Amino acid sequence: MDKFVIEGGYPLNGDVTPAGNKNAALPLLAAVLLTEGEVVLHNIPYIGDVGTMCQLLGELGVSVQKEDGALRLCARKADFARFRAELFQQIRGSMLLAGPMLGRFGQAVLPLPGGDRIGRRRVDTHLLALESLGTRVEFNTRDFTMKADALRGADILLDEMSVTGTENAVMAATLAKGTTIIRNAASEPHVQDLCNFLNRLGAQIEGIGSNTITIHGVDRLGDGEFTISPDYLEVGSFLGLGAVTRGEIRIHGIVREHMRMINWVFAERLNVDLRMEGDTLIVADEQDLCIQEDIGGAVPKIDDAPWPQFPADLMSIALVVATQARGTVLMHEKMFESRLYFVDKLIGMGAKIILCDPHRAVIVGPSPLYGQELSSPDIRAGMALLIAALAAKGSSVIGNVGQIDRGYQNIDRKLQALGARLERVTLA
Repeated sequence: MDKFVIEGGYPLNGDVTPAGNKNAALPLLAAVLLTEGEVVLHNIPYIGDVGTMCQLLGELGVSVQKEDGALRLCARKADFARFRAELFQQIRGSMLLAGPMLGRFGQAVLPLPGGDRIGRRRVDTHLLALESLGTRVEFNTRDFTMKADALRGADILLDEMSVTGTENAVMAATLAKGTTIIRNAASEPHVQDLCNFLNRLGAQIEGIGSNTITIHGVDRLGDGEFTISPDYLEVGSFLGLGAVTRGEIRIHGIVREHMRMINWVFAERLNVDLRMEGDTLIVADEQDLCIQEDIGGAVPKIDDAPWPQFPADLMSIALVVATQARGTVLMHEKMFESRLYFVDKLIGMGAKIILCDPHRAVIVGPSPLYGQELSSPDIRAGMALLIAALAAKGSSVIGNVGQIDRGYQNIDRKLQALGARLERVTLA
């Protein structure tokens, strides 16, 4: 297990390019099972979760070949198989194999999925959608057994805007007989990537980017290539990094449309000085971070919500930036009841934070941060603590950095290129 040793308090400057969207890569990899043709995925992020998903596909007989910045895959010889539970439980995205396996083999036996421990992460939406398409589901506390004699199109109303629930339903419906309408569907950029990828292979999906997706089932899918969009969550992470480390950071290759609400929250709520030049986001080196009060001097709130609102995965990053801004703000994390528990580590570094309950925290800033011995509890909190350590005075050690590696490709090298005094230490 690796750890990061960090000497904080130094400005970071330079250029960085985000990797491909991790949350798009996982469903696209799962969707390869739907076709016997050859698929090439470009701008693939070589991160821990992608490696685990490729192992799972390999157990099904999928050919996976790594190329420069791409993966070449073929599921022609894939066959139904039970997964090793310990591998399946390493990532939350493993549940995305349900829809493609039902579409291809008519059955799936899946252990409980893993992933970040940030509170209860229900899979009910997945199961209800798959049942609507004709799947029979049995659960015995250890795994799900799913069987479908023939998937048939349906008019589905999701009980929540679940991203992975939407993706599973879309993939299962692609080869179902008839037309499927998914209402209250998630519309995040990675959901759009999945739908556009499937259309590239021959699917007939309409309403991409909206909350009502229509899928006209087809008999088969073919070959295809697709370039995964840049990871807007990594862009937001580097935006937060630039805001608190007093250097100019230029983030290249972004999709402007993906950054509208993210830029608004950082710029308008936290007064981060940023500007757009083409497909480059520039975070200025002179920052006057200040929490912008609501009308009448009321304490403002930053909260997350389904796309296109502020993404839940950037709440941890915004919270760290808020500790360095003048004023008071309420952070309301609505989705996961354990996401904010990492703030005790920030409090230990000197931050002034009141954790009101599992979903809400009040931050009063600015607070000087000081280096501490830390551990990464999940991907996003781990990145938030890494940003805090780089902004803090003195030395920090962050353990369990494999959690960060699951979501960020070569993060230590990217930070070192910006001037970070950071070393990865491999423990025996």
